[in-house]
Amino acid sequence: MTEETGALSPDEAETFRTRCRTFLESHAVGIPTRSEGGNDQDILAATKTFQQALTDAGLAGLTYPVEFGGQGLTKAHERIFREEYANYPEMTGQLVISHGMCLPVLNDFGSDELKRTYMPGNISGEHLWCQMFSEPGAGSDVASLQTRAERDGDEYIINGQKVWTTLAHVCDFGVLIARTDPDQPKHAGISMFMVDMSDPAVEVRPINQIDGGSHFNEVFFTDLRIPASWLLGDYNDGWRQATAMLMYERVAIGAGSTSGVVTPVADRLIERAREMGRAADPLVRQQLTEIYSHEFAKSLVAMRTRAAMKAGRAPGPGGSLGKLHGARISAMTRSVNLEIAGPSGVAWLDEDAASGAEARGVLSSFASSIAGGTDEIQKNIIGDRVLGLPREPSIDKGVPFRDLLVGTQS
Repeated sequence: MTEETGALSPDEAETFRTRCRTFLESHAVGIPTRSEGGNDQDILAATKTFQQALTDAGLAGLTYPVEFGGQGLTKAHERIFREEYANYPEMTGQLVISHGMCLPVLNDFGSDELKRTYMPGNISGEHLWCQMFSEPGAGSDVASLQTRAERDGDEYIINGQKVWTTLAHVCDFGVLIARTDPDQPKHAGISMFMVDMSDPAVEVRPINQIDGGSHFNEVFFTDLRIPASWLLGDYNDGWRQATAMLMYERVAIGAGSTSGVVTPVADRLIERAREMGRAADPLVRQQLTEIYSHEFAKSLVAMRTRAAMKAGRAPGPGGSLGKLHGARISAMTRSVNLEIAGPSGVAWLDEDAASGAEARGVLSSFASSIAGGTDEIQKNIIGDRVLGLPREPSIDKGVPFRDLLVGTQS
């Protein structure tokens, strides 16, 4: 391996590729993307088993330092693994937030002590992490959050509420942003912390969804005390960390966990159309071709984003392109799913598990245009930071947060 560039020789690359392929052939056998009735516990257990096997094989956390639970390898190793993983069923969908958002933020902003203590369990899948940003009065405008964190000696005391927190009911730890100085403008008086979700001062209430699942949650903090050392990054600099985390989130959602051109949605729908005898229908074929084309283009955007990260650049606003593209594909998929399924898309027999799964997929797909920032937010980011268009007026710029009429403040 070339020390300066981290490039692999052809022999080294092929040896590592074979190692990845051998592991995936034995362990990436596929798990359902959603359990019957929305119960995700069995899926989570299978995900953790796979991730632990990946860790035991020395293939987890490839680019993270060895002292923090990673393998200390190069971006070239990661690229090879992603290329091979693209040929196998997705096994780690439940770890998107843990690995795609919380882990890089912990690595970027946590102290060495925090990284040594908590990154290994995150990488191995032993501990699941969640992201706690949104509040009842702070959704798209997250900077209007009212959850408070007040310093008390060697601790912070946290009080407030978060909502729409994915998988909070099964998570061990979480990353949270809270108001630490209401006398600062809303973006300036925020800090980021890690929290222990098992603390009795944390109450998690699952939200029952229309598709029968409970994937999202409300989280309440009542005088939660955490060590002051659990501050991630600098005090009152949490908006910078939050922005970085949102960028990682949009890359994780928009770029996925594999490399290369992949079209999993189109592939699944094509197979379903064949099963239902609709593959020859001209309308269905046109819709499937459109979805395939959009997925192909989304893969190219993802490859560009991954290439930038491989070059050492943090994910930028371009990640919103992939995220927005994914939401549009989800919207297109809804109508195609129902077109292919016919009447069984809304009413099915117990033994027809495939139709039931497709119907639940239609119901849950609406979240794609909301989670990680709404489509409107993505368009603003793309217009402002990618295309260089003028920003929208901001009437609260420079105004102390305590003087704003937001949330429950009056």
